[in-house]
Amino acid sequence: MAKHGKRFRTLATSVDPDTKYQPQEALELVKATSNAKFDETVDVHIRLNVDPRKAEQQVRSVVTLPAGTGKTLRILVFAEGDGARLAQEAGAEYVGTDEFIPKVMEGWTDFDVAVATPQVMGKIGRLGRVLGPRGLMPSPKGGTVVQPDEIPNTIRQLRQGRVEFRVDRTSNLHIPIGKSSFTQAQLAQNWAAVMEAVVRARPSTVKGQYIKSVTITSTMGPGIHVDVQSAQTVKVEA
Repeated sequence: MAKHGKRFRTLATSVDPDTKYQPQEALELVKATSNAKFDETVDVHIRLNVDPRKAEQQVRSVVTLPAGTGKTLRILVFAEGDGARLAQEAGAEYVGTDEFIPKVMEGWTDFDVAVATPQVMGKIGRLGRVLGPRGLMPSPKGGTVVQPDEIPNTIRQLRQGRVEFRVDRTSNLHIPIGKSSFTQAQLAQNWAAVMEAVVRARPSTVKGQYIKSVTITSTMGPGIHVDVQSAQTVKVEA
């Protein structure tokens, strides 16, 4: 088990590990415990009652955060012809196929999201072993495999705060809802959008309670457990 430093142990004293906090209380705490020397990311971790080994219980979708992510994205677009031209006009940082495929195969991943057109998927399919484990491989379900004429709108949505979430092998979701510098209302707005998307993505084969636990935390802060029922209807307060 990892040992925490003095700073973390001090912050942890302000959070009761046995309490299931209401969402607004949790947001107050996560902001109060985010005092690193950089703008920490605030994440929501959701444990689901699903079996990710079963194809019909995979939970994967996208959500646009109303207040944005607070992050400047570097976008790579795998496209050729008109798709490449549209991607360049839309402001993608990297555009192409043949010049980037060998770089990625060698381990280059200096980008935050990859988009591709269906026409080039045959070329980049082998990149899955590099990009897949990092969550960077374009996919139709993730909304990152799009027709050439959809590229500008996809890039615009990504910059506005569209994020993809996918259940991991331990039945958990890990979804960013903004930065610690965001106002409490902005974080609540994003959190509410995330919870709505997660509930909407519930597999039809899941029986009983779908969401088992919800925890909110900042990059360097302690985990704050949240009341599950209240988390599913996060209220945005001015």
